Amino acid sequence: MLILVSGGSASGKSEFAESLVTSSGLENRIYLATMQVWDAESVRRVERHRQMRAGKGFETVECPTGLADIVLPPGCAVLLEDLSNLCANEYFSPDGKDHALDRVLSGIRRAAEQAELLVVVTNELFSDGMDYDPVTLDYLSVLGELNRRVAALAGQVYEVVCGIPVAWKGERV
Repeated sequence: MLILVSGGSASGKSEFAESLVTSSGLENRIYLATMQVWDAESVRRVERHRQMRAGKGFETVECPTGLADIVLPPGCAVLLEDLSNLCANEYFSPDGKDHALDRVLSGIRRAAEQAELLVVVTNELFSDGMDYDPVTLDYLSVLGELNRRVAALAGQVYEVVCGIPVAWKGERV
């Protein structure tokens, strides 16, 4: 089962996604961490997410790129946090601009084949009304296409707004 969870910054999407994994009944829980730590803010975000997961039985696997190469144990529950970081890491890598979409999508498909449950978190970055440079706009275009394709593959799609999960596809859990 593939579930996509979207939402804006600090919307509660990570907490909701974790609850989907922890309530699944699956004991083997993998957290695929995609953030590349560049500065003090990213260190704080990583630490906050580690504290949120503390005591919930997650094994953290760092995966800023190369999701298709990850080998997961059969029958596990996986939380991928998050698709926008993974897409950016692939997009801004050498020769990534032309291959990011395919690399990330093949990684999602491979992870979904291996895991009993794959919960993918993504960010809603498309309604802030800001003007971006052409490179950022191209990245956002790739992320938007990736979000659409993962949503099409997913059995359930949620958007978390102000801590409230709204089901857009599939039965509400």
